[in-house]
Amino acid sequence: DWIQKVMTENNFVYEIIFIDDGSSDNSWQIIVEAAQKNNNIKGIKFMRNYGKSAALQCGFKEARGEVVVTMDSDLQDNPEEIPELYKMIKYEDYDLVSGWKKVRHDPLLSKNLPSKFYNWTVRNISGIKLHDFNCGLKAYKNKVVKCIELYGEMHRYIPVLARWAGFKKIGEK
Repeated sequence: DWIQKVMTENNFVYEIIFIDDGSSDNSWQIIVEAAQKNNNIKGIKFMRNYGKSAALQCGFKEARGEVVVTMDSDLQDNPEEIPELYKMIKYEDYDLVSGWKKVRHDPLLSKNLPSKFYNWTVRNISGIKLHDFNCGLKAYKNKVVKCIELYGEMHRYIPVLARWAGFKKIGEK
């Protein structure tokens, strides 16, 4: 509902692709019901959890829009950020824009510090100046998602894969 509200308020033509990664709760039923109410919603159901990279790859394959936005379904990402991400892709000609969780509520030792170290390492090795490579909220030109292939844990390196595929304008919101 939150995503739909933002899309409608901004007069966006949109599609929402939900990937059910083999959940054992009633997620699939919720997706089916949402799709019945809104033709802009479609769902893809995995028989088991194949991981985030497989889910993203499948969604990327299906995505038809000029701008593709990804976000996790746990509501840690704010759909109100979508218009700014869209603007950066569409009008400022970015190839990829990554969100940035500036305030983290994760446990310091088990999540926060390892994440900071990971981001520092990838930033310094790749030369891509992003603060939060792992943020699920990202926007892409459609041609970016069609040019990369994800498997294993490669979703963590999407900006690096995009750079290797020749997409140079990578930014952060």
